[in-house]
Amino acid sequence: MRTFTLPHTDIVVPDVVLGLMRIVEKSDEEVRALVSAALDAGIDFMDHADIYGPPYHGCERRFAEALRLTPSERDRLTLQTKCGIRQPGPYFDFSYEHIVSSVEGSLEALGTDRIDILLLHRPDALVEPEEVARAFDDLEAAGKVRHFGVSNHTPGQMDLLRKHVRQPLVANQIQLSITHAPTIAGPMAMNMAALDQSIARDTGVIDYCRLHDITLQAWSPFQAGFFTGPFLGSPEYPELNAVIDRLAAQYDVPAEAIAVAWLTRHPARMQVVLGTTTPARVAAAAQGSDITLTRAEWYALFRAAGYLVP
Repeated sequence: MRTFTLPHTDIVVPDVVLGLMRIVEKSDEEVRALVSAALDAGIDFMDHADIYGPPYHGCERRFAEALRLTPSERDRLTLQTKCGIRQPGPYFDFSYEHIVSSVEGSLEALGTDRIDILLLHRPDALVEPEEVARAFDDLEAAGKVRHFGVSNHTPGQMDLLRKHVRQPLVANQIQLSITHAPTIAGPMAMNMAALDQSIARDTGVIDYCRLHDITLQAWSPFQAGFFTGPFLGSPEYPELNAVIDRLAAQYDVPAEAIAVAWLTRHPARMQVVLGTTTPARVAAAAQGSDITLTRAEWYALFRAAGYLVP
């Protein structure tokens, strides 16, 4: 597993992250087996959110109850969580009160004294960045949150926060996979009239994050679209799966590894957030970190996913 120092921090992080949004109904044994498979593969970065459950903080609590980490075991992990989505609704809330109360709930549920990285989960149209800045300052001063970032944010939304927030934004977690890649495909077809691919849906988020040393985290790396099911093995993507299978055989790895390698090959130095609860699939996906696709292979996958290379 390749690692790198997360910009603006002293945290050494792996290419691949274990997302834990689906563990609320898993047994202690199942949670431990999942986390053990991740650790064996070199994945010591755990991604949570207050809304993962239900109830609120349900998956965070299930994680802590199943693992019962010692202080030294906790120190070896990077714990990331998110806040801002409220139910019923849903609606979004970046108020000072909600950010602080959500962190308090996450700390209690996780059984820890600190969150390594806190992300604002989805953009709040009613955001008052001065309140976000105040919340971040108080949480940092109290030692409750070490670093801050966002999820699913545009460059403009990040700029608005950065005007007021003193701490650097260290991450932006966005949906990204071979088949759900408007952030990559749109700019590649720039200025091509009448081509749907050229429509600007990403507002330059990848280039923006590279310019400002904000690490992109790709969620749903195997999803065909917005929660529409996986593309791996799907009859709807025969050409893509043929290329994936060919490369998997060439590199002697599972198909999941090729899907991960497509993302980690990008020079933006992304992290890939896995959502699976199957230990074998975690181990399979982790192998993608150690594969460096050639440009020809990367573009072959891109074209096979249905994108135009002009």
